[in-house]
Amino acid sequence: MPKPSPKSSGSLLSLDRQLCFAVYSTAHAFARRYKPLLDALGLTYPQYVVMLVLWEEDGLTVGDIGARLLLDSATLTPLLKRLEAAGLLTRERDPEDERRVRIRLTDAGRELRAKAESVPRAIGCATGLDLAEMERLQGELLKLRDALG
Repeated sequence: MPKPSPKSSGSLLSLDRQLCFAVYSTAHAFARRYKPLLDALGLTYPQYVVMLVLWEEDGLTVGDIGARLLLDSATLTPLLKRLEAAGLLTRERDPEDERRVRIRLTDAGRELRAKAESVPRAIGCATGLDLAEMERLQGELLKLRDALG
């Protein structure tokens, strides 16, 4: 990755001084690291985070998952349909409220969790940060996200 340009470091409009670009380029670096790990699981990153939510709590509604991931149902529904087509979950109308759709893991979806256990460790190693540093950084990023709201 290119290093910041010393020529532009004084201007507020220097790319190297933009916090947003640091976050954006870091997100791309994460995506590059996650891709081979998730390819081995047959998942994209957005599908992976849906599965993370369901591994924590199965049987959530589409709205519950969307709230957890900060995604609207128009974005989430195609992801869920692809995961259903892959045999990892089922979508069913809530018998108590037909407007809600409940998402449940299949046996294959639950079994995939064991294979995914290695992903956070691999990413953690790739960062070069220890657990305390990662937790501090995550806290700062969440604080920033919430402030930008």
